[in-house]
Amino acid sequence: MKKWQQKIRPWLSKYFSLPSDVMMELPRITMIGQLHIYIENHKGLTVYSDTELRLKSHKGYIQITGSQFVLKMMLPEEILLEGTIEEVKFIPP
Repeated sequence: MKKWQQKIRPWLSKYFSLPSDVMMELPRITMIGQLHIYIENHKGLTVYSDTELRLKSHKGYIQITGSQFVLKMMLPEEILLEGTIEEVKFIPP
């Protein structure tokens, strides 16, 4: 059943002109320069320090590295991080 859902979601997204991040459960990442990063549709915080942030997503992990990190907002599926962002990396499960 799960494989069937994975195959039909991209088709539904395209056919009905729905946002792919919603249909395929992908994270939406918005960066403003190197200062702010806003991430939606994540599944939880796994690591947080002043130099690293790691979030769980449906397809693995999102790792953000840099310096002087401050969490400005944290909701169940949204997070706003401020600091000097050096790298955003996707890590498979």
